Amino acid sequence: MSYIGYEYKELTVSGRDVSLLLDGYESFGWQPDENRPAPGQGRTVTLYLKRDRKIINKMELTRLQRNFEACLQQIDRFRREPARTATAWALFVGLVGTAFMAGAVFAITHTPPHYLLMTVLAVPAFGGWAAAPLLYPRLLLRRQERLQPALDAQYEQIWQLCEKGQSLL
Repeated sequence: MSYIGYEYKELTVSGRDVSLLLDGYESFGWQPDENRPAPGQGRTVTLYLKRDRKIINKMELTRLQRNFEACLQQIDRFRREPARTATAWALFVGLVGTAFMAGAVFAITHTPPHYLLMTVLAVPAFGGWAAAPLLYPRLLLRRQERLQPALDAQYEQIWQLCEKGQSLL
């Protein structure tokens, strides 16, 4: 029996990405460390991985692994971006509605009160407030649909990197 030296890696990841990461890192020579099992599923999970320090093609596997990690970061950005954009637009519409409401308040508190101006400004104010929550899901869905081809391309690149890494093991 010969001694095998290992190098170790610890990752804290989203619970929904655990399978993808375990499969991916396995293609670069990493294995789950049976001495430190991952805690139960939740929002975030800590993975403990190990691989042989004297693995063949270590330099090329490390390069492929870095590309894999860059693709994962890009996927994470693609997942967060639609909600961020939709939130920004919904907030903007709500703030415009609030600005119209401020104008309506100033019109009614003016001496003498400007009832017609208050009515004209209050209608888009309430419209902006009502439109913001209705606008968010539509913008979110549209942005997700627009980013789906780029997300699929990143997953395809991940699969190609994993195939290359697996062939080097």
